[in-house]
Amino acid sequence: MNESQTLGELKASGYQTRSVKDEMRANLIKKLQMGERLFPGVLGYEESVIPQLVNAVLSKHNLILLGTRGQAKSRIIRQLTELLDEKIPIIKGSEINDNPFEPLSAFGRQQIEANGDATEIDWVERDSRFVEKLATPDVTIADIIGDIDPIKAAKGGHLLSDELTIFYGLLPRANRGIFAINELPDLAGKIQVGLFNIMQEGDVQIKGFPVRLPLDVMLVFSANPEDYTARGKIITPLKDRIGAEIATHYPKDIGLGTSITKQEAWTNRTGFENYTIEIPDFISEIVEQIAFEARDDQRIDKRSGVSQRFPITALESVVSNAERRALITEETEIVPRISDVYAALPSMTGKMELEYEGEQIGATKLAKDLIKKACGVIFEGFFLGIDFEPTVRWFDEGNKLILSDTASAAEGAMMLEVVPDLVESTATTLDIEPSNEAKLVSACEFVLEGLYAQNKIARNEEGGYEALTKTRRDRRGMIYEDLTDLEGYN
Repeated sequence: MNESQTLGELKASGYQTRSVKDEMRANLIKKLQMGERLFPGVLGYEESVIPQLVNAVLSKHNLILLGTRGQAKSRIIRQLTELLDEKIPIIKGSEINDNPFEPLSAFGRQQIEANGDATEIDWVERDSRFVEKLATPDVTIADIIGDIDPIKAAKGGHLLSDELTIFYGLLPRANRGIFAINELPDLAGKIQVGLFNIMQEGDVQIKGFPVRLPLDVMLVFSANPEDYTARGKIITPLKDRIGAEIATHYPKDIGLGTSITKQEAWTNRTGFENYTIEIPDFISEIVEQIAFEARDDQRIDKRSGVSQRFPITALESVVSNAERRALITEETEIVPRISDVYAALPSMTGKMELEYEGEQIGATKLAKDLIKKACGVIFEGFFLGIDFEPTVRWFDEGNKLILSDTASAAEGAMMLEVVPDLVESTATTLDIEPSNEAKLVSACEFVLEGLYAQNKIARNEEGGYEALTKTRRDRRGMIYEDLTDLEGYN
């Protein structure tokens, strides 16, 4: 692009300015015609959210994304900048990206009047035309719109009513760009009124002085649906000015969830020589299924949701625990196990907002219960119809097995060999070479956890597996049949 340095050069080049919404619409049309992928890295929205976003931009609408945490709302908003031109011209020194052909600010108008075609031009890149603000109750009109700057007035010898004394807020500085407000309902009502006035009327009062600011801006908001629909959270006139209301969502199936987690989780570790990391499919699916179970669990607050960051950070912790074991045992093959999933509990408990019943149980106990349920679901998918009766009978005879999360693959394989049918059936079903001890130990522990999830064997506090007793006594001394495991009531 030939970047003109003065207004005269810009006119001679034939450059035509256009509104930011026209600009985004035109660039979107080009991308669609060329078959470019929109919003790369955002998975699972191809048939739902993205078509609605396309329609909103084509309609030149301001929009709001509704969804609970961890649904890629911020990523989508930030990627809207890809629909802006690579660079646009502004009057050099302008705080609000003044259009050289139609300046808004007093500064811009003065520059044109004083210098004419010799007015200097700057070029602003698309990333600098994006302004984002997290709405909090303490946000003020000065933050969003602007305020009177007494220092400017004193230095320039201006009256306080002079537009040249204004220190512009975030919204005017987003002129000819995108202005995003996250968690819109948290914005105080009077700030929403000021926002609406500048959207609708193009003017605002700053410290009692009226200022005309017909800004050219694309407004994008995000909100939690529960807050958005609460009475009094968003003023009706502002809500009415939002052209498109787009609902985001969590992954709809395990396959999509694991793809997102694989994309986002840091599992390709560095710093090891001759080390390999291989995450079995069942481990990835179990971690993802835990998040799915949590989203359906009545003991967890649905309004807060369970973020997609839950399985991402959990998987990273799973890999880290396997990495720690490799450092201790001096092994070169890192294969996560079920014990590593339990070791990742600290990455799970802090990401769940609990209801009253969940608070009574406790986050750690609840997370363990979710792991058990998830393992049961994934186990049935891998071993449906496989009979592990000899294995269960071995435990019923009073045998126990403890696989420490720091035990080497060789040590684990040696311990598992004594359990009838376990190694053979597991290796055959999952097509694992008996010589690959790391994968075999991981798979066998998965089987044991699956049998525990089916209440065929028990899992003790030390992480060992043993026979399921016929009856157990709870803390109140009451006897009950052990149809389901209530770990921790022993």
